[in-house]
Amino acid sequence: MKALTSDQVLQEKKTTDPNAVTSLTFTHRALSDVSCLAEFNKLERLDLTFNNLSSLEGLKPCVNLKWLSVKQNKLRSLKGIEGCVCLTVLNAGSNMIQSMDEVSSLVKLRALILNDNEIKSICRLDKMKELNTLVLSKNPISKIGDSLSKVKSITKLSLSNCKIQGIDSSINSCTELRELRLSHNEIRTLPSELTRNAKIQNLDLGNNLIMRWSDLKILSSLVNLKNLNLAGNPVAEKDTLAKKIKKLVPALQIFNSKPIDKAMKSVTVDADDNHLVDAQDIDKKKGQKMKEHKPNIPTKENDEENTTVTEPISEKKSKRKSRDLKDQPVTVTEEEGIKKSNKIKHEEETVQVTV
Repeated sequence: MKALTSDQVLQEKKTTDPNAVTSLTFTHRALSDVSCLAEFNKLERLDLTFNNLSSLEGLKPCVNLKWLSVKQNKLRSLKGIEGCVCLTVLNAGSNMIQSMDEVSSLVKLRALILNDNEIKSICRLDKMKELNTLVLSKNPISKIGDSLSKVKSITKLSLSNCKIQGIDSSINSCTELRELRLSHNEIRTLPSELTRNAKIQNLDLGNNLIMRWSDLKILSSLVNLKNLNLAGNPVAEKDTLAKKIKKLVPALQIFNSKPIDKAMKSVTVDADDNHLVDAQDIDKKKGQKMKEHKPNIPTKENDEENTTVTEPISEKKSKRKSRDLKDQPVTVTEEEGIKKSNKIKHEEETVQVTV
């Protein structure tokens, strides 16, 4: 057990006055006890990333704390965080947290990042009138429920790599939503109520179970959509999809991680090798396979490869290779909007928030 001491803090900040300390960074120190921070009443920003904390009880007296990162620790609970009533940014990603109920009283939160934990359900967030970023990717969450029914301020929502089976109606209340990430789930259809989320610019539905073109027609109501990912869905295996999507969403600029104009060219994706293959080469491959079969012997067609459901986030390695956008800790600034050159990349979820 390694405890942080007041003397260490004062020495780090080169002061003898605890009230002069407003910001602290103690990362990669193997700390398991930070209860001494109760003495620093003016502390507003605290970074304890990559330590061995198993409890946040020691931070309960830090009532003026506004920005806190405790990602990559050994937390199983957020108990104690309810004392930090002034928090606007909380990043507790990559722990072993099983419940997020303790954050429901943090009414000033603007960004809540709890990706890569063991959370199974989303608590009610009704009191968070200023919340604009919610990242819960890589958790074994199976449904959204009515947790977001009164959170109209959200502009970015990430629930990728969960166990979501459908887009629940409470998302429709998030009328300011600009970015919605739901890749690597079990979603089969898009609800008609999605028309209320007309401000969405970036939509990631990659590696789900969407099969029919008719399930995508609701996208025509998303008039501001610039970036769309459907890679890894059964419906995306059809060569003509890009052209249909372009007609459906004229403002679209990026489709399946590529500029829409390139996506519309005569190429297709080899699902086994995960790379682009020229259409003529595929015809040759098909011809070779036909020659290899003996005549008059019926061959069994291979079923289209359906998306496998990503395991709960407690497992660190993903079983599925993906071409789509992986959640990446998010940069939340006062500017809302997505640059035209924004491309979907495979990166970890990381969030930096300007307060």
